[in-house]
Amino acid sequence: MEKKMGFFQKLKQGLTKTGGGLLSSIFGASDEKVNEEFYEELEEAMIIADMGMLTVEKIIDTLRERISEERIKDRISAKEVLIKILADMMRPDTDFVKNNEKAVLLIVGVNGVGKTTSIGKLATYYKSNGMAPVMAAADTFRAAAAEQLTVWATRADVPIIKHAEGADPAAVVFDAAASFKAKSKDILLCDTAGRLHNKKNLMNELEKICRVISRELPDVRTEVLLVIDATTGQNALMQAKAFKEAANLTGIILTKLDGTAKGGVAVAVKEELQIPVRFVGVGEGIDDLLEFDPDAFARALLGKEKNE
Repeated sequence: MEKKMGFFQKLKQGLTKTGGGLLSSIFGASDEKVNEEFYEELEEAMIIADMGMLTVEKIIDTLRERISEERIKDRISAKEVLIKILADMMRPDTDFVKNNEKAVLLIVGVNGVGKTTSIGKLATYYKSNGMAPVMAAADTFRAAAAEQLTVWATRADVPIIKHAEGADPAAVVFDAAASFKAKSKDILLCDTAGRLHNKKNLMNELEKICRVISRELPDVRTEVLLVIDATTGQNALMQAKAFKEAANLTGIILTKLDGTAKGGVAVAVKEELQIPVRFVGVGEGIDDLLEFDPDAFARALLGKEKNE
């Protein structure tokens, strides 16, 4: 219970610019009525929070319908209905890696979104949950990428497999898979090159890496997680669309939520692209990457404590 509250508090603190300002003020006191002005204010706030026009329209339509069905008159009650709508929209349709389940997490994303940092934090997250991670520095394209990842590996106290700059990324993953098997590790975290200007090359590189993983670790599930920067709002959504075309994405890691008023992009990415958010970054600390909880996120997005 204490851990859950810690999760919510971190999340709420991270989303202060979205939930604390943009959205929570619309609901006001319990005697304020649900009227057309309410819907207009809410629509504007959700668009500013980068939920995307299509998603916002669907949310407003669903909210109107539920409020009518349940004969809700006040904004406080409407807030509870909206929290449930948002949580249900963000809820993943598939399960994710369970504790003590072996898995390969292939981490993709453009440079600058916090990809390397996220891998370091994932290593810490899994290690704190009693699992044994290993890193593969398969971004051999960018100078110093392996060195940066090594710093995080040292901080998290997990092993890292790396080759020289310019090496074949699939060869790095091959060696990492061998180490994963030989040392009975649980989670293989693979960094990848952060370029997107040539989708064909990216697709070919990822396909080659995936072939190596499926051949060397046939009984281990593979997740392809895209790291996107929440502060870029709709640009993050465009990146997700582009990567979805180039790779078989299974999830999103949404970083830098503590520095943005655009936290609503988590709703848009699930609704418009059908890719679930799996982790969120809410700070710079090594333990500030949290497993995504749609119910807690929806409440934090609207600045709502569970017992309020």
